[in-house]
Amino acid sequence: MSTTISRPPATPEAVEPPAAGAVSIEAISKTFRLPHQQYSTLKERVLHPLRSTEYDELHAVKDISVEIAEGEFFGIVGRNGSGKSTLLKCIAGIYGVDSGRISIAGRLSPFIELGVGFNMDLTARDNVIINAIMLGLSRRQARERFDEVIAFAELEEFIDLKLKNYSSGMLVRLAFATAIQVDAEILLIDEVLAVGDAAFQQKCFEEFFRLKREGKTIVFVSHDMHSVERFCDRAMLMERGNLIQIGEPRAIGRAYHKLNFGQLPHEAPAEENADGGTLIAEAWFQNAAGERVASVSQDESLSMCFEVRIAEDLVDPVFAATLRTKLGHTIVVARSDQHGHSSGAFKAGETVVARFDMPSWLTPSRYLLTPSLAREGTGENALALVEDMTSVIVHGTSSGGILELPVEARIERT
Repeated sequence: MSTTISRPPATPEAVEPPAAGAVSIEAISKTFRLPHQQYSTLKERVLHPLRSTEYDELHAVKDISVEIAEGEFFGIVGRNGSGKSTLLKCIAGIYGVDSGRISIAGRLSPFIELGVGFNMDLTARDNVIINAIMLGLSRRQARERFDEVIAFAELEEFIDLKLKNYSSGMLVRLAFATAIQVDAEILLIDEVLAVGDAAFQQKCFEEFFRLKREGKTIVFVSHDMHSVERFCDRAMLMERGNLIQIGEPRAIGRAYHKLNFGQLPHEAPAEENADGGTLIAEAWFQNAAGERVASVSQDESLSMCFEVRIAEDLVDPVFAATLRTKLGHTIVVARSDQHGHSSGAFKAGETVVARFDMPSWLTPSRYLLTPSLAREGTGENALALVEDMTSVIVHGTSSGGILELPVEARIERT
């Protein structure tokens, strides 16, 4: 792996804050009762009428309060069993709450368990019309939008095929394409991007950008911190039914990673990217031709790049690029001081680009890049660090491992 440090010009980006008033959640709680003794038949219940019935209580959501603004893209993150999907179903009205109050200002459409209402013995044509009507469209609107649904799902050749003959990926594409036709002001989205191939996920990303531009209020549950940081204006972290933290998506993403994997590979500065301080302006991936890319084939070499605006004089600072899987596992940590190299001297006000070139050893998946800059030394005390700032999708044939190392196999008889 080789490292390059250069100094081109740059331009900052402004972020507009969201507007006010759409979903109000006031001190809601939801508990499930799990019986110790479960009867599978009526006969068992009749034969043992006096058998004691004891319950365990699962407190899925505990006294949660949050205000989601009109037009806001709001993320809910947490580990499995944290209560985030239960909270979303409470907002959707699928679950009733034990206490508290939920107020919705506008028409609501849930993207929860996509395709659950499909009839497998009917064709795509029939299912799209029926589900569009169930989601609130008139029969005429459903027919008018049918072609648009099929085109988005890329299923023109299969419209008269029964759904029981569809693959799981085709079903998801059809369900998503149908659901986005609903004219709703508030959308509830639960792990939509966890399924489907890379090309379909990219279409989902583009659709989310469109919905965001149109000012829709979106509540988004996900394990993918890059998606949360890419789309959300704010996010909240849940753990065991409790609200742990609400704030800026990068801070929530960092808290989520700490909750899952302990301390981060580098400690962020106390006031990351504070006014007047050294900051990381942008990060990206490049292919061998020097083009910025969001996806590459498995056999292409790749460069991890980021741009830093330096606010003080520095001698031999440590530039670093950390590459993680979408589950948060660190697989590459590249540093400018590896093999005894030094980065040089820099003056306050300079703009610097760091580039780390890698061979093509990555297996098909999404990979997230965390760039950082630290003072000379161990590199632990960072001047600037942005967690999972950008990502790249590697597509190809998977071997089942994390890396495709250049291994030479030899089989010998003894």
